[in-house]
Amino acid sequence: MITREKPERNTGSELVTGIGELLTVDPARGEESVLHDAALVVEDGLIAWVGHADQAPAADRAVDVEGRAALPGWVDSHTHLVFAGDRSGEFAARMAGQDYQAGGIGVTTRATREADDQTLRELVAERAAGAAAGGTTYLETKTGYGLTVPEELRAARIAAEAADEVTYLGAHLVPEGITAEDYVDLVCGSMLDAVVPFVQWADVFCERGAFTPEQSRRVLEACRDAGLGLRVHGNQLGHGQGVALAVELGAASVDHCNFLSDHDIAALAGSATVATVLPACDLSTRAPLAPARQLLDAGATVAIASNCNPGTSYTTAMNFCVATAVLQMGLSVEEAVRAATLGGAQALRRDAPSDGRPAVGYLAVGNRADLHVLDAPSAVHLAYRPGMPLTWAVWQEGRRAL
Repeated sequence: MITREKPERNTGSELVTGIGELLTVDPARGEESVLHDAALVVEDGLIAWVGHADQAPAADRAVDVEGRAALPGWVDSHTHLVFAGDRSGEFAARMAGQDYQAGGIGVTTRATREADDQTLRELVAERAAGAAAGGTTYLETKTGYGLTVPEELRAARIAAEAADEVTYLGAHLVPEGITAEDYVDLVCGSMLDAVVPFVQWADVFCERGAFTPEQSRRVLEACRDAGLGLRVHGNQLGHGQGVALAVELGAASVDHCNFLSDHDIAALAGSATVATVLPACDLSTRAPLAPARQLLDAGATVAIASNCNPGTSYTTAMNFCVATAVLQMGLSVEEAVRAATLGGAQALRRDAPSDGRPAVGYLAVGNRADLHVLDAPSAVHLAYRPGMPLTWAVWQEGRRAL
């Protein structure tokens, strides 16, 4: 099984050639972002060259993928991997007609608190490995099933071992035995202080049954003042203020986006806030599909993520999410691939070099060498053959991982 443990970095350069179709997703290439009979060179964990195979420079080693399609590794910008327990009964009830309610989070919170560190660490590592085996090379995950200071700190530490980016989601649900206002004080105070060394982002579930817009603002402003980037769970269960709050505060993304007004769509199109859609979650909750087509047509930036969690989207299969976006949301294959790679990188502000780290989410010289090779001649097969195991090889940071 592929793991997220990083082997020794390859020395020298490696030519990956024989690529029948290469979706670079490189915005600088514009209409030339799809290459045929292509190749690329990987060196020191970065992409050193991209172009047509007959123009490829010499390298220390070569791998011929024999006409298969290749694209950037998936950038999954929204997951909840740090959990224990099972909510299949809740899923079965939904399939029998019950509405989704945010209160199911409490069931997972109790199970997660009962798991010891080693059990929880193994569960998270297994889920991250499953994501990588499906072509995910850059992964975000969140806290949010602890909801006490020691449990959120534990979740942050374990998440940091398995994911590339960690988000503080203490404001996931108000736990039993404390008032909402007292809990918000805790989320903005000692809980935030405890997790800051392990996280890069903060999130809040701005939704009925979770946190009001006023409470959400308090959480986001406190986390921003602590130096964290902002994200918002918004507009999942109905029309609300999540999108407006995210745009106003300059959040990197607002995620779910099932119920959007024309004003919400225009606000996202006029901002740098990414609209992250979660197709597998929409199917699992039988919610109206997020309006990804309308968002793109309006000029908004869209990301696709798995939302892996135990209640509403127990999958890390980004191939499946991309296929669903094509088959049911009205995106083209290239649009869906872009949203699941470059879009995810934009949602994590990783689409440009920063803090000494190379960009991810597209294949260009100087970017991190994250490559996903399909056992198919074209990326169209992701939607043409939905659910099939099409991942043939994966390079992560220039290392052959599968």
